[in-house]
Amino acid sequence: MKIELWCIGKNNFDFVETGIDTFAARIKHYTPFEIIYLEDNTKINKNNHHLVKEKESQMVIKKLKGDEYLVLLDERGKQMDSLGFAGYIEHKMIYGVRKLVFVTGGAFGFSEKLYQRAKDKLSLSKMTYSHQLIRLCFVEQLYRAFTIIRNEKYHNI
Repeated sequence: MKIELWCIGKNNFDFVETGIDTFAARIKHYTPFEIIYLEDNTKINKNNHHLVKEKESQMVIKKLKGDEYLVLLDERGKQMDSLGFAGYIEHKMIYGVRKLVFVTGGAFGFSEKLYQRAKDKLSLSKMTYSHQLIRLCFVEQLYRAFTIIRNEKYHNI
């Protein structure tokens, strides 16, 4: 199974980029993994949140292929602990999901059309994080999930 993390906008913090690179390299020992950065549309019209959400969601929908399993990382999504997330990933692997695409939204979230296209929504926390920081949190949790699946030392059970 290939996993991709699609991010709206680039990283602005070197420490975030360093952390993401570290965990992305570790994840690649378990499965093909790629991070894809999509254009940030807040520069188009910062005052029209609806327009920005629509344009960013259209970008994601246009990039998706029919068989890709889309998961939105969203504050309205299901929350789970690390063991639950590992089980979620393992379930997708066992049941033959070929490509699992996680998307972090832009500053204003996702359009209704994208919510409808998504198979799942996951929330990493009830707290609000910057979009750059949540990327780092996600890749760390994805790495942790694989170590749990493989019963490796990283996660203390």
